Amino acid sequence: MHRVQDSSLHIESDTIESAFLGREVKVDYYCPTAVPDPSRMSLLLINDGQDMAAMHFSAILEKLFAGKKIEPILCVAIHCGPERKMEYGVAAVPDYLGRGAKAGAYTSFLFEELLPGLREKFNVPSFKEKAFAGFSLGGLSALDIVWSHPAEFSKVGVFSGSFWWRSLDQSDEAYDDDLHRIMHQQIRNGACQPWLKFFFQCGALDETKDRNHNGIIDSIDDTLDLISELEQIGYDRNTDIQYLELPDGKHDVATWGKAMPAFLEWAFGTSSL
Repeated sequence: MHRVQDSSLHIESDTIESAFLGREVKVDYYCPTAVPDPSRMSLLLINDGQDMAAMHFSAILEKLFAGKKIEPILCVAIHCGPERKMEYGVAAVPDYLGRGAKAGAYTSFLFEELLPGLREKFNVPSFKEKAFAGFSLGGLSALDIVWSHPAEFSKVGVFSGSFWWRSLDQSDEAYDDDLHRIMHQQIRNGACQPWLKFFFQCGALDETKDRNHNGIIDSIDDTLDLISELEQIGYDRNTDIQYLELPDGKHDVATWGKAMPAFLEWAFGTSSL
């Protein structure tokens, strides 16, 4: 166990032995040091937590806490395992190559092992709010988990989400964007839960692929199409959905670090402090 203490942020690393995943899961805790009432603290789970150091996440939090831009939040950065493409994905439907087959086990780890341990460790029987964030495939995983468990969460943040995740290879002549993008189908066949709020970030330099030759890269197309699916079932683009497109944004940790303060202020910002 490794601990770092400073004026406003306590950072601690630990490992959890997961029966569901059959492996040790490393987690990093970023907890504000001054929380008079722990029951007023929110929780942010983050996939691909191994990238937080490269993102300088602690410095981002320090600056926002010091400027009183965000309310107290416990951030739990969950490191991915060696089978990332199996544990992340859409739990109900593996992709056309069978990837995401362990996403259900990952979900069970979160709800049956991680969350109960957090409540006990930090003496918080119930968090004020719970949110989930992730990057690329980890963003797809975060959205799937929030979407499938709406009573547990209020917000989700997806950075360069892998919304291309599909049930049929796009090289197959039968492939159809409207039928075979898995997360889009999950949204389309779901119901609006009015308390859920969504943050999406894309970079104009995320990739170069443009499968429908419309002049817009696939990652942006897929994200905007998913936002349209949310609107179709009742979400309001202006009040429920935040979309951030960075003109110089790439598919990398540095870009996601640039977008992170905007997400944190959107999700946990306060005008009362």
